[in-house]
Amino acid sequence: MNEAEGLRQRRPLRPQVITEDSPAQEAKEGSTYSSKVFRVTFLTLAVSVAVPLLGVTVLLDCPIDPQPISLKEPPLLTGVLEPNTKLRKAERLWENQLVGPESIVNIGDVLFTGTADGKIIKIEDGEIQTIARIGHGPCGGRGDEPTCGRPLGMRVGPNHTLFVADAYYGLYEVDPDTGETKMLVSTKTPIEGQKLSFVNDLTVTRDGRKIYFTDSSSKWQRRDYLFLLMEGTDDGRLLEYDTVTKEVKVLMVGLRFPNGVQLSPAEDFVLVQETTMARIRRYYVSGLMKGGADMFVENMPGLPDNIRLSSSGGYWVAMAAVRPNPGFSWLDFLSEKTWIKRMIFKLLSQETVTKFVPRYSLVVELSETGSYKRSFHDPAGVTVAYVSEAHEHDGHLYLGSFRSPYIGRLDLQHV
Repeated sequence: MNEAEGLRQRRPLRPQVITEDSPAQEAKEGSTYSSKVFRVTFLTLAVSVAVPLLGVTVLLDCPIDPQPISLKEPPLLTGVLEPNTKLRKAERLWENQLVGPESIVNIGDVLFTGTADGKIIKIEDGEIQTIARIGHGPCGGRGDEPTCGRPLGMRVGPNHTLFVADAYYGLYEVDPDTGETKMLVSTKTPIEGQKLSFVNDLTVTRDGRKIYFTDSSSKWQRRDYLFLLMEGTDDGRLLEYDTVTKEVKVLMVGLRFPNGVQLSPAEDFVLVQETTMARIRRYYVSGLMKGGADMFVENMPGLPDNIRLSSSGGYWVAMAAVRPNPGFSWLDFLSEKTWIKRMIFKLLSQETVTKFVPRYSLVVELSETGSYKRSFHDPAGVTVAYVSEAHEHDGHLYLGSFRSPYIGRLDLQHV
């Protein structure tokens, strides 16, 4: 044995140090390992769900072709627009005896309205009576609407006859005593090469000679109003019907969901609610400005539906959805995000999407020049939901709705 080998044999062994931290260290290493396993498992599951979902959304057809819409920042809900609960002072009339009384008129103290099941009804001395039906049954749901019919805008003519805009059938004159119906404008007849798919509201001159009405879209029907709203389609029109010559003229084109219409007290212009754009357009029908158009109210706090005269010389505007500021507005958020709209409607039905829209009823009174005079709110639609129209009669506002099972009535002396 040489000297080097001897030294190697005599080299002392290093003692093995055992401390109390060893179990903790092992536990830490085990925890780190478990965390890694969890993260890997979670990411694997996320990818396994996300990839097929992404594939499905890419492959699925989207029922709409959304256009980017540019909206201004909503007006602040301050001053006369300050949120309140005044609409909750309204009472519900004939609850569960009718559904969807979109528009309301009166002849004396007798009320008339059209309902979701295609009926035109009379309410006299508290009793409901069906006087006419433009379409025919069955009338069970949205799929039946095209044949059942859906009376929307309604007006009283100079001889106490009713003029009715049916979304699917067109313009009609109805005798309130006999229930006899007379077709004035049929949706089966194209107007200037474009079909009428969604006849919405109408307003009539005092002499009954001219009827101004809206066709909200040549593409979408009333049952697909949410598609129309979210797509931003600009194929809506304002039209004029002459009851003497029987001629129909197109007055305005390129409107995005034209809705309620109202002649001015002097009958020199017609106001048109442009729902998608949250504004009111004005079209001049007489005077030096005849044939011209301008903006009456821009950037409204909600989506305007019907518009009717107020006793003060101004206008009542009903809105079933608001653009809260301060707050979050789903309409404004999605306005230019077309890809999100596509994703939503590839995966969800209109009825499902509607459930996510916050319920908020708002009625505003405008002056004759379009300034806000006062506002009545029902946040969350507790008492009055899905408000479509505010019709003033005998010191009260009668509140229509496109889907609620009642008519609201608000005593203006109490607000």
